[in-house]
Amino acid sequence: MAKEKKRALLELLHRDGNQLCADCGAPDPDWASYTLGVFICLSCSGIHRNIPNVSKVKSVRLDAWDEAQIEFMACNGNHVGRAKYESKTPSFYYKPTFSDCQLLREQWIRAKYERKEFIYAEKQEPYSAGYREGFLWKRGRDNGQFLSRKFVLTEREGALKYFNKNDAKEPKAIMKIEHLNATFQPAKIGNPHGLQITYLKDNSTRNIFVYHEDGKEIVDWFNAIRAARFHYLQVAFPGASDNDLVPKLSRNYLKEGYMEKTGPKQTEGFKKRWFTMDDRRLMYFKDPLDAFARGEVFIGSKENSYTVLEGLPPSTQGHHWQHGITIVTPDRKFLFACETEGDQREWIAAFQKVINRPMLPQEYAVEAHFKHKP
Repeated sequence: MAKEKKRALLELLHRDGNQLCADCGAPDPDWASYTLGVFICLSCSGIHRNIPNVSKVKSVRLDAWDEAQIEFMACNGNHVGRAKYESKTPSFYYKPTFSDCQLLREQWIRAKYERKEFIYAEKQEPYSAGYREGFLWKRGRDNGQFLSRKFVLTEREGALKYFNKNDAKEPKAIMKIEHLNATFQPAKIGNPHGLQITYLKDNSTRNIFVYHEDGKEIVDWFNAIRAARFHYLQVAFPGASDNDLVPKLSRNYLKEGYMEKTGPKQTEGFKKRWFTMDDRRLMYFKDPLDAFARGEVFIGSKENSYTVLEGLPPSTQGHHWQHGITIVTPDRKFLFACETEGDQREWIAAFQKVINRPMLPQEYAVEAHFKHKP
């Protein structure tokens, strides 16, 4: 009897829709919420356990199941669960995958099943209203301390602003929605709710690092920024579909980490720097939490004579890490060195991905700006 039940459950797992986790899309989920009727991965099952009033979980393979529970799973499943709990998810709302941070996955699961935000559209007010204000802890540019700052996001003005004092008339910074990006960086910021916001100031990237103690609050800010970007892009590209626009709302970095670099004359020795590959901008910082990059390199496409090579030219001088990378641009060569062969492989793959992608019309303007930088 137990074997038959197990076989019935495993058959349900192989049904279309149940082969990926209902919440994060991880392959081969072997846990299930027997109160919601969805199949989930081990990682998401841990989050479900934290909301026992809504979801109760069991292992498909290890736990005992009764007939009624198996019947409930058979009548539901991931397709039915999505149709019910995600029916009104806004296009701009970030749906995390298994590779995203714990906070994004937890808040997505709570929003779906506990708060039922995607069944009742009025519950989406915090991120869909086009205006949001509140206090976030912001890292000081010079002293590295986190201080409470008032932030205001206004779609009407097309900007995110922050104020150094609550009653300040003028904002300390105005960040245009057009050039705004937000990405969760818990490890780098040293806080599980750490969010990195970047914008362009005089065509150079400026970083701001913030967090909020409340996970829902910081994820609402993140989705409010995505909503503002979505509405801006809908106006800027009236013919574009939602599917075209959604990938442009926010972006995670292609790769980050330490490399060593040398200057244009390649005689001044190699210095260790923190590198961030953000779309076609390769930025380098003395410290990962610096507000401004020490420099930026534009990485174009192979059609425009950009290539990446393993190793360094034989004439390279100075002491450096063993695993070199040369990026050839139409104007000059950039020399980098990685500490391990694994790092070198990953960086080359990231550069290759960008170089293999044809340039968009607006990227030519960015490239021209880089060429004319003093």
